[in-house]
Amino acid sequence: MQTINEIQDEVIEEFEGFDDWMDKYQMLIDLGNDLEPLEEQYKTEQNLIDGCQSRVWIQCDYVNGELVFKAESDALIVKGIIALLIRVLSHHAPHEILDSDLYFIDRIGLKDHLSPTRSNGLLAMVKQIRAYALAYSLRK
Repeated sequence: MQTINEIQDEVIEEFEGFDDWMDKYQMLIDLGNDLEPLEEQYKTEQNLIDGCQSRVWIQCDYVNGELVFKAESDALIVKGIIALLIRVLSHHAPHEILDSDLYFIDRIGLKDHLSPTRSNGLLAMVKQIRAYALAYSLRK
């Protein structure tokens, strides 16, 4: 099993392969398109992220001591961003998620190339994932 940092390093390496931000956006869109669709029963108000301009739902399940995330968005780039977050953080223990420093966001230049509203949405998604991790870490 890869650590969160090993996965982040992989993501950084993949994005470094592109010089042009249009290519990076296309990669995000492709990642979003590869995301498994979220079952309708999980598209609830409770799973909807506050602070996102577009609609983003995150479902979290606790499976064998790990958090497993599923998500969906109605915006292509946002769907790619949540796909990246899921790739990095899903299938890890709550304490690993809480202890992680998500440096890949800055390293791939994501923050610099998102509109302020998308940037806020990204922060809201990270905050929600961490909130799930905190809630599950307290359940022990």
